[in-house]
Amino acid sequence: MLLDGKNLLVTGVLMDSSIAFHVARLAQEQGANVVLTSFGRTMKITSTIARRLPHTPEVIELDVANTDDLAALADRVREHVPHLDGVVHSIGFAPQGAFNFMDAQWEDVAAAVQISAFSLQALAKAALPLLSRGGSVVGLTFDARYAWPVYDWMGVAKAAFEATNRYLARDLGGQGIRANLVSAGPIRTTAAKSIPGFEQFEAAWADRAPLGWDVADAEPAARACVALLSDWFPATTGEIVHVDGGFHAMGV
Repeated sequence: MLLDGKNLLVTGVLMDSSIAFHVARLAQEQGANVVLTSFGRTMKITSTIARRLPHTPEVIELDVANTDDLAALADRVREHVPHLDGVVHSIGFAPQGAFNFMDAQWEDVAAAVQISAFSLQALAKAALPLLSRGGSVVGLTFDARYAWPVYDWMGVAKAAFEATNRYLARDLGGQGIRANLVSAGPIRTTAAKSIPGFEQFEAAWADRAPLGWDVADAEPAARACVALLSDWFPATTGEIVHVDGGFHAMGV
């Protein structure tokens, strides 16, 4: 019961294949009260998928690109729990044009950076009034140290995302709030399927990860998120934990 009695806000639950879904499931199994977010037409989808969790959580409206939603977040959460002990950022988006590095237009790049990087700061800031007792902000990344095939401007956005986490760790540490990321190997999620050529990642991981890698298993990454949300990492912040079968440590 690593999260017994804790209140968590989890974004990004769209399908039961998503890492966020498994974070919510494991968190509930470890004793947490979970509130989910969604927005627009996906609200109905998230609400349906939420029924597959051990306990059906509340789903509140949050579009991280909408300033009104961000301003209303604390009040919407308080309708269900009095405070938060943790926030999970599992949000990423880039228009198709951002997956062509040399031909991308700024409008597509700007959307990728706003939704996939700046939103970490926006979400943490919106949740800050609820984190008065300290807590943990955990985000999901894809190792941004390298130039990956087909990832293009989403890779640049992830680099900004990882930098954003470090600055959050700096600015929130004084309030007892930790900010960490989990760098997961490729998982066959809805978001991954929208990336042209995603199968190139799958083939590479099968060959190079010393522990092996199952692109259909989101639980290892979800377990790392749950651990970082718990009190077992009280002095860890600004960190990136790799959950990728060891791929990140291998050379050619």
